[in-house]
Amino acid sequence: MAIKDAALYALIEPVASAMGFELWGLDYLSQGKHSRLVIYIDGPNGVTVDDCADISRQISAVMDVEDPIAGEYRLEVSSPGMDRPLFTLDHFERFKGHVVSIKLRTPFDGRRKFQGLLAGIEEDEVLLQVDGEEYCFPIDSIDQARVVPQFED
Repeated sequence: MAIKDAALYALIEPVASAMGFELWGLDYLSQGKHSRLVIYIDGPNGVTVDDCADISRQISAVMDVEDPIAGEYRLEVSSPGMDRPLFTLDHFERFKGHVVSIKLRTPFDGRRKFQGLLAGIEEDEVLLQVDGEEYCFPIDSIDQARVVPQFED
């Protein structure tokens, strides 16, 4: 987790927790005047639009006081959804046995994108089974990871 993301997480997590939600993760996309802070929350009974609006108001108040982001940005609060992003080793462990897509920061075997069965974690590595082969990716080498929803007929 980048230093900026860790500082934002430490600021936002107590707000989400106090309101009965888990701060699933966050994405800070710095793009000048078009910067976005996307906050993903999860709850034992799911997340409604009203939940997102309530938490957005609370987080906005904290962000206005603490001012951790210089300049303009757009705040978005969302549920992680069915194709939820995976941010931590705990997330990968919780979704063991699911199909996930992973995008690496730098290429491995000439590619950056992998999709396969999440076999679990070993220490700080994510184990992924792709086409009969098992790959071990250090968590720090993963740029993005998402659960791939599976629908049965």
